Order: sequence, then structure tokens, then C-alpha cells
Amino acid sequence: MSRIGDAFWRAAAYCLHPRVMLLSLLPLVLMAGLAFGLGYFFWESAVDGVRATLGNWRLVESLLGWLDHMGGSGLRSVLAPLVVLALALPVIVVLSLLLVALLMTPSLVKLVAQRRFTQIERKQGGSWWRSLGWSLWHVSLALLALLISMPFWLIPPLVLIVPPLIWGWLGYKVFSFDALAEHASVAERRQLMRQHRLPLMMLGLVTGYLGAAPAAIWAFGVMALALAPFLIIASIWLYTLVFAFSTLWFTHYALTALQEMRELRAGKPTVVEPELPTVDELLQPAPVPLIPPL
Repeated sequence: MSRIGDAFWRAAAYCLHPRVMLLSLLPLVLMAGLAFGLGYFFWESAVDGVRATLGNWRLVESLLGWLDHMGGSGLRSVLAPLVVLALALPVIVVLSLLLVALLMTPSLVKLVAQRRFTQIERKQGGSWWRSLGWSLWHVSLALLALLISMPFWLIPPLVLIVPPLIWGWLGYKVFSFDALAEHASVAERRQLMRQHRLPLMMLGLVTGYLGAAPAAIWAFGVMALALAPFLIIASIWLYTLVFAFSTLWFTHYALTALQEMRELRAGKPTVVEPELPTVDELLQPAPVPLIPPL
């Protein structure tokens, strides 16, 4: 637990680094442009398709008729747009995760390695295309699990448990792989992910709940439709920050575990970690390594 807590506070401190803040703008700009572009071309057709589909379901039509009778006729006109937004939100989350993994993770791992693990050897156990394939495969499995589990979201306790568990499992798989891809060999990565499965799953579960937290800004109900452009930008930005923090948390934990494993194999005593850096120390330029990276 001490290693998890140490990595947590270090990740939180690193989020204040100017490089991290600047890197978070690129996924935000790309995702916001993609979301508004798709909305401009496909919003009306998507709403019409959902409205036609709901109209063919007798149960939904009976429920809407009952709401009309009870004075809730306004819900009929906003139900289809709300469903489209609800279906688009998981896609926004997944794409934000992929963009952070592709555009931010290599730079974040490099930043942590330059400041804390300058002597650790890079064994290049995972190339960028392996990381991309790994991420796409597990993202597909996560989306399938979300789709299958959607009927259970109607049960109040499960909607607070099932989606974060799925996001946590996805984060555990993606962030662990990316944190170790450059520095660990394939055998070392598999061994570490096996030996530290429980702590890494704990990190994934916490980050899964953190990833579900930005969805709370959509709790405006019908007002979310009028505020949708602003809420989309805010949610994308929050998801980007959450996934950047998650990457840093996994990187600090995984590289510490890798260093300890190599020192144990070499028969060297484990190096005592220094105290947490201050914000002023983080703002200082990173030291130039004696041996330039390959």
C-alpha cells in the first residue's frame, strides 16, 4: 500500500508540470473537433433513427403515453436526443483513452524516467504498434462488455459498480502495458503484471471510478441538451486529465516495481526513494542524461 500511495502523490504532483498541461490540450482539441464534426453531420439523422426505433417499441410507447397523461409530454421530444448523448458518452471515453495512450503516454513515461529512473535500462519490450494493437483489442472487449451489461444498469446498485469495474479492467490492461513497454522486456512485463496483478487491479479500479466521475456533469437532465456543446468540451477535458493522471500513477508504480525486481535479481539493495518533489522542483528543467536514449 505504501508503494501505491507514494505513486499516487507523485502522479498528482506531476500533473502540475507545464509539459503535462500542454500535452493534455492536444487530445482535447482533436476530440472536441471530432465530436462537433460528427454532431454537425450526423446528429439529426441519429436522433431521427433513435426516435423511430423507440416508436416501434410498445413498452416505450406505453410509458410515453402514460407520461403524456400525467403531464410529462415534454419528455417525448427530448428522449431521443438524451439517448443519443447516452450512447455517445462511452465512445467519447474510449476515444479519449486511446488518444491519451497514443499522444501523451510516451511523453509522460519519458518525463517520469528522466526524473526518477535515469539509470534504468530500456529493453524495448513493446513497440508502438504492439501498444496500439493491445489497446484496440482490450478496448473492443470493454465496449462489448459495456454493451452486454447495459440491461443491468437499470438496477440502481449495479450501475454504480459494473461500468467502473469495466473501465478499471481496461485501465489496468492498457496503462500497465504502456508504462512498461519501453523499459521492460516482454518476459519482465508479463512477470510484473502477474506478480502485481492485485495492486494494479486496485489502481485500475480507482481510476475506473475516477473515469466515471466526469459523467456526473451530465446530471442536468433535460438541461443537458441546451448545455451539450459546453458539457462535451468539459467532459473531454476531464477525461483527458483523469487518463493522464492514471498514466502517471501506473508509470510511477510500474517502473518502481521494475527497478526493484532488477535490483533483487542483481543482488543489490533496494534504493531508498527520495521525498516527494515540491512544485518548484517539478518546474525545473529535466537533467540531460549522460547517455542519450536510443
